[in-house]
Amino acid sequence: MLIAVFLLVAAQDQVTWKFDRIDKIGGYKTTVVGNPRVIKTPKGKAVAFYGLGDALFLDVHPLAGARTFTWEVIFRPDADGHPEQRFFHMHQNGDSNNRILLETRIIDRQWCLDAHTQTDAGTQTLIDRTKLHPLGQWMNVAVVYDGREFRSYVNGVLQVAGVVSLSPQGEGRTSVGVRINQVDWFKGAIRTARITRNRVLSPSQFLKP
Repeated sequence: MLIAVFLLVAAQDQVTWKFDRIDKIGGYKTTVVGNPRVIKTPKGKAVAFYGLGDALFLDVHPLAGARTFTWEVIFRPDADGHPEQRFFHMHQNGDSNNRILLETRIIDRQWCLDAHTQTDAGTQTLIDRTKLHPLGQWMNVAVVYDGREFRSYVNGVLQVAGVVSLSPQGEGRTSVGVRINQVDWFKGAIRTARITRNRVLSPSQFLKP
């Protein structure tokens, strides 16, 4: 009985967003900007963003209220994108600048991950410009917060870690393919996002790209 209750709670704290349509993601209605398109990949459908004004906006912040978390994205950054691209951004409503986001930095025809979060309790940016990855390939990027340390991963390999105190964020909204304020457009595709609230997954439990 206790095992069944634990599994039910765990399931409720984890959601998977499949990018196989543009009108709804994860059951939430989207606001579509530009012309993102559904494409076929060897592992299923994905949504392609062409870096020229394509984005999806959702009136939900899936990590709102979470004290610890694991956030994963299966994506493919294209080779001809701009040097700085924000491909996923969750932002608290109101005048607050509390947010968590994922970006790429294009360096020498490769890319590195830039992960940033800001809360009332603290802020942390994770980026290592020497840890570069090939463009045009499907990758798993992940960030985790265990209550003490904020960490970023690419394909299960640790990129950067920082000790920080983060407070739970409030309700908000999400942009995919661009920053909330519609700059730093993403050129590439996104297939899946998985959000695990109040639980930290190990790299061996991450989604496979």
